Amino acid sequence: MVLQPDLDLNLINSLEEKAELLKECGLDHLIIHPFTKEFSRTSSMEFVRNILVKNIGVKKLVIGYDHHFGRNREGSFEHLKEFGPVYGFDVDEIPAQDINDIKVSSTKIRKALLEGEIETANEYLTRPYRFTGFVVKGNQLGRQIGFPTANLNLDDSKKLIPKNGVYAVLVRIDGSDTQHQAMCNIGIRPTVSGKTKTIEINMFDFNLDIYGTKLTVFFQQRIRDEQKFESVEKLKAQLILDEAKCRSILS
Repeated sequence: MVLQPDLDLNLINSLEEKAELLKECGLDHLIIHPFTKEFSRTSSMEFVRNILVKNIGVKKLVIGYDHHFGRNREGSFEHLKEFGPVYGFDVDEIPAQDINDIKVSSTKIRKALLEGEIETANEYLTRPYRFTGFVVKGNQLGRQIGFPTANLNLDDSKKLIPKNGVYAVLVRIDGSDTQHQAMCNIGIRPTVSGKTKTIEINMFDFNLDIYGTKLTVFFQQRIRDEQKFESVEKLKAQLILDEAKCRSILS
């Protein structure tokens, strides 16, 4: 949560996605505390005493190696180690995670996604990058050329959208555990003189009406940049090649 409304922060995970990921890890209970201006002024000592000890009754804390908390980020692992014996709780620190001798951070993950390096981002995350949104009506051009698409309106406007281009993805429809093979185009659709960024999903071997349905998209691999073609016919020819490549990647 941030207080500055003009802060340009791209979220790797929305609050809903964080809750879902924690549930998948077997978490039984999740406490979300509202982040207000008043709460932002809470000192690290007050946070430990009033929130962790008095309200929650913490017995053991597990935190990241670079975690800071409290007003002006004054609290740290070292402070918690000092507070622990006083208030009767233990503290464990999660060390920096290294992949290919690179210290993984949210900054590096964001950079990889914004540069279209999905496989690198997925390696850092140890899972496919995902986003969730509702299917909305588009101009139905895809249907006219044999590639019907689901236009996605993301749940969270702050959610990070990977670099424009075409991606091999898996799609899960809300309420189902089945994942459908698909390709995703992110961009302005220059061939048809598009002006605004859209997210379009073409699900293979699928023809059900899913307008208004929530979809979760799992990114597997980026296959090409967004391109402007001389005609819709040439765009269609490229989409045929794109589908074949995505099917190969996802099989």
